[in-house]
Amino acid sequence: MKRTYLGEFEEIVLLTVAVMEGSAYGVAITHEIIEQTGRSVRLNQIHSALERLEDKGMVKSEMGEPTAERGGRRKRLFTVTAYGRRTLQEIQEVRVSFWSRLLNPLKLTTSL
Repeated sequence: MKRTYLGEFEEIVLLTVAVMEGSAYGVAITHEIIEQTGRSVRLNQIHSALERLEDKGMVKSEMGEPTAERGGRRKRLFTVTAYGRRTLQEIQEVRVSFWSRLLNPLKLTTSL
């Protein structure tokens, strides 16, 4: 399969779905990204990214069971496909390769 490249936001969404291991749905993904990154994210942005990732074959979705806390409505649950996992692995390898080649590792400094 041809290599598909991801933007930074799609990568974060894909990573979040992978971390959530089967319990990933729109609202939960939104909250997790806000909590982990501190960035402002809207649910419609998450849904758009999930749709793009599903079109690329990196995630798949299925409807979960109705839940009482959602008034009997079902959640669309997302999981990462084998292709999505391979893509994440390739991204990680590229990043690790660049970081390991950095002659002067970035250090956090505090100024008083």
